[in-house]
Amino acid sequence: MLYYKTYPNSNSSEWVVFVHGAGGSSSIWFKQVKDYCQNFNVLMVDLRGHGRSQTQKPYEQYSFKEICQDIIEVLDEAKIQSAHFVGISLGTILIRNLYEMVPDRVKSMILGGAIMRLNFRAKVLSAFGDWFKTLMPYLWLYSFFAWIIMPKKRHRQSRLLFVNEAKKLCQKEFIYWYRLIYEVNPLLKYFNEKPIPVPILFVMGDEDHMFLPFIKKLVPQHPFSRLFVVSNSGHVCNVDQPDAFNEITISFIHEISQSSGKI
Repeated sequence: MLYYKTYPNSNSSEWVVFVHGAGGSSSIWFKQVKDYCQNFNVLMVDLRGHGRSQTQKPYEQYSFKEICQDIIEVLDEAKIQSAHFVGISLGTILIRNLYEMVPDRVKSMILGGAIMRLNFRAKVLSAFGDWFKTLMPYLWLYSFFAWIIMPKKRHRQSRLLFVNEAKKLCQKEFIYWYRLIYEVNPLLKYFNEKPIPVPILFVMGDEDHMFLPFIKKLVPQHPFSRLFVVSNSGHVCNVDQPDAFNEITISFIHEISQSSGKI
């Protein structure tokens, strides 16, 4: 089973589950833990092969379904029937897919740095990585990706955080996760064409040049979705501007809780 940690709050009945992206770990939420624990019960999880979680099974290829099943097993073990889910980057795809598998367990979604479409630049970057993933050290490739996605000086902390966490991976684990890219396009197409009756808050940095433009087009087409754009922030907006991220997302969960899941 995945490594996870819970932070109970006797004053709240609401659970919030944090899902990090590829190459990260639950430590990327260090600027959220204190504020969230003052308001809700919190569960932090390390995805397979990340942080303190080991590779779960000797698969030659992972799938989004398998990785979501890991999260479901943690929910069962922690006896969490339903929760609000907060994700960043690739973690947003996992949360959206989790809803397809167990919709009754997802009260709301907060999708930070959401990946809902791969634009031309992202597709070229993905193809480049596919060509070189077995030819160069994965950390070189990961560092290059981090710089392309988060290029500005004020994104430096986010870049370093993800690169330092990625050092805990191994080359084989990186390749397992990278192969998920083959599932991404058909999965995202399905998600985008299917609005769902669950409150979704997209939280995007105004400098997230890879993914923000499409989210701006997507949200008006999905009646249960809304968008908050964080100023002076890149892809990893929870690290770049934690105060703004925490304030808007915590308020969103309180609103959903008080209105019984209606927006």
